[in-house]
Amino acid sequence: MALTLSGLYHMAAFAWYAFVVTSLMAKHGEDLPSGIFVYGGPWKYLTFLNLLLQMSFFGVAAASDLHPFVKSESFLTQFKDLLFSVFTFPVGTYVVLLFWILFAYDRELVYPATINAFFPAWINHAMHTFVLPVLLGEVLVQPHSYPKTQHAVAALGAVGVAYLSWVLWVYLSVGIWVYPILAHFSSSGLAAFFFFNMFVVTLLYLLGDKLNRRVWKHFQVHH
Repeated sequence: MALTLSGLYHMAAFAWYAFVVTSLMAKHGEDLPSGIFVYGGPWKYLTFLNLLLQMSFFGVAAASDLHPFVKSESFLTQFKDLLFSVFTFPVGTYVVLLFWILFAYDRELVYPATINAFFPAWINHAMHTFVLPVLLGEVLVQPHSYPKTQHAVAALGAVGVAYLSWVLWVYLSVGIWVYPILAHFSSSGLAAFFFFNMFVVTLLYLLGDKLNRRVWKHFQVHH
């Protein structure tokens, strides 16, 4: 079965993310700065969870490309579109934008300088920079069907609440915030910060939808 451009792209992206995730997991157990991998290891960081999300999407996309029985409306194709439109694009874009905005303001709030001795620059960019161009590449190589906005927002909200609960659990369990910036907020401030970030992620979902329709306007995109 001949591979298309999108198929080659999906396989390359999956291999890249598998390599990055493996490299990060190899750091677990090393003499890292205090609090970095305490309680939950890398699994408490949105950056790491996003890498798993990106790897999962491109794995599903590659499987969809290679499966000989895939049809345009197959379950695997529908799942791939749902995964990309609702989660992979908005969450991945959000991680890149938020990280570099906070890094530019005060890196100690999100990526303390002490980490540089343990994570080389290429890992930082693999986690926080290259995600965006890979996502934009996906927009260019293949169209995606987007669900109704209210359904997507509900799904994003549920995932957001789940992650916030996990962050609070880590803090209540070991007294360490996943990200140093969270220590600067009051309870009401944390709630406002959460809702603001959900608003941003929703806007990024809408941006992904608009980009998809603009690039693939000659395709019928079902809503």
